[in-house]
Order: sequence, then structure tokens, then C-alpha cells
Amino acid sequence: MKIGYARVSSADQDYEVQRQRLEQAGCSPIRCEKVSGKSREGRDELAAVLDFVRDGDELVVCKLDRLGRSTRDVLNIVHELEAKGASLRVLEPEITTSGPLGRMVITTLGMVAELERTMLRERQRAGIDAAKKRGVYRGRRKRVDTQAILRMKQAGRTPTEIASALQISRATVHRELKANREVRSTDGT
Repeated sequence: MKIGYARVSSADQDYEVQRQRLEQAGCSPIRCEKVSGKSREGRDELAAVLDFVRDGDELVVCKLDRLGRSTRDVLNIVHELEAKGASLRVLEPEITTSGPLGRMVITTLGMVAELERTMLRERQRAGIDAAKKRGVYRGRRKRVDTQAILRMKQAGRTPTEIASALQISRATVHRELKANREVRSTDGT
């Protein structure tokens, strides 16, 4: 059986092209998910595939980085597949772990994917640092209404009630209240 696995990193991305390629490669079933590939945490569809795969099955992905961004994770997945008598097939470039050369190529490509991810983070950090120096970086827009938290606290509501009313966590309420106390103490108010 050829089992397809498609993954994109964020909700605004679409895995439809991957799904179609896997379908053309003869995969059925095809499992798809929208979750980061930097670790296996939260990747329920991948976990389901690895639980389901049997001797002689083939897990098929369009590109190796769709399986994982960490060389260790990719190699662990390959090891789990091999332990069950299954193999991995990557469509682009065409590689399979069913032969001895495939495992070496997978290892090399996994290392390249991890290096690429590291370099991307470094470029992103350098861009943010440069933007901060120019004074144009503002960071992520704050989603919490601190003034609403303060008004509700002054009205006598508990952190649990505030969190429930604003649909945020209690930890966020406590963090905002603490930050506001620190600001007032440095202002002398």
C-alpha cells in the first residue's frame, strides 16, 4: 500500500498541490495536516500514518522537508518505517529507502533541510536586528487589551473571570498585571 503524507506549516498555506501529486503517484490513503515540521509534536496525521503502516507499505511524500525539518526526526521516522518492514519514498527528487543507497541520500538531504532551516532563521534574525537599528521594527502586534484587563481588575474581577471574559489565559492576565505594576513602580506612581 502507498500511503501519502502532505504537510504545510501554516493555516494560510494550502496542501492541495501535494495531495494531487500523491494521488497521481497512486497513494491511498493520503493524510494531510497544517502544522510546523520542526518537530513531531502535534503532528497527529503523521503519528496516525506511522501507527497504521504495515510490512511492505510505502510512505510517500512530495519533498523530504514535508516529512520533517530535523535530520534526527527524519532518520527516526525512516527507522520506525524500516522496523515495521515499510519504506519511505520521496517524489522530488525521486528517492526511496527500499535500497541501500536511499538511506544515505535521505540522511544527506535531511542534513541539508536542517541547515536550510537554520540559515533561514539566521537571515530572519539579521533582518529583524537591522530593522530594529533603523527604528522600523515594531514586533508582533499585541493581541491583549491591557487596558481592559486593568479596568476589569479595578472593578474587582478575579484573574479567572478576566481571562474568561477576554478569552485569554490566566497566565496572560497575571503577566499583564505584573508588567503594569512594574511600570507604575518605575514611574513613581
